[in-house]
Amino acid sequence: MRFHRRGHPLHEARMRGFGFPPFPPGGHGHGHGHGRGGRGRGRRPNVRGAVLALLTERPMHGYEMIQEIDSRTGGAWRPSPGSIYPTLQLLEDEGVIAATDEPGGGRKRFTLTEQGRPEAAEAAQTPPWAEVAEDTINSWHDIRHAGAQAMNALRQVMMTGTDDQRERAAQVLDETRRKLYAILAESE
Repeated sequence: MRFHRRGHPLHEARMRGFGFPPFPPGGHGHGHGHGRGGRGRGRRPNVRGAVLALLTERPMHGYEMIQEIDSRTGGAWRPSPGSIYPTLQLLEDEGVIAATDEPGGGRKRFTLTEQGRPEAAEAAQTPPWAEVAEDTINSWHDIRHAGAQAMNALRQVMMTGTDDQRERAAQVLDETRRKLYAILAESE
């Protein structure tokens, strides 16, 4: 049975409670490495470029690189070890980076070689994590804008519409809510 009946429009309090967080919530995308941070635009982030751009700043371990990229994209892109470590191996094989073992048998720390500096300097000009962060924020703003526009339309129906129009607006909202949950329920 629907909570909304003819002649009892949604309350203003319900409308005031409708809002979006100002920025994309952090933490989304964690654990979903494999370069899906830019999924709003369907682009695969460039792991090679990101690794090289980071190494222009300082020598790093692979795990540090994952943390840096995660932090710089606000959690939108956290590359998996399965995408970072093979890239590091390839770059090492190509002579673009060099690995040094930490004392005590710890992790490998990677540095750029002379041969790798030109490509790394170019990658640092437009680091891939900046694109991912921008794409994520843009798509979030698009959704917020669409939501705000829908709320404006709803407000007009509530203020000037007939009982019948309000009832139909409530049905549209109900259907929209179900469709949004259906999107979430889809398997990736």
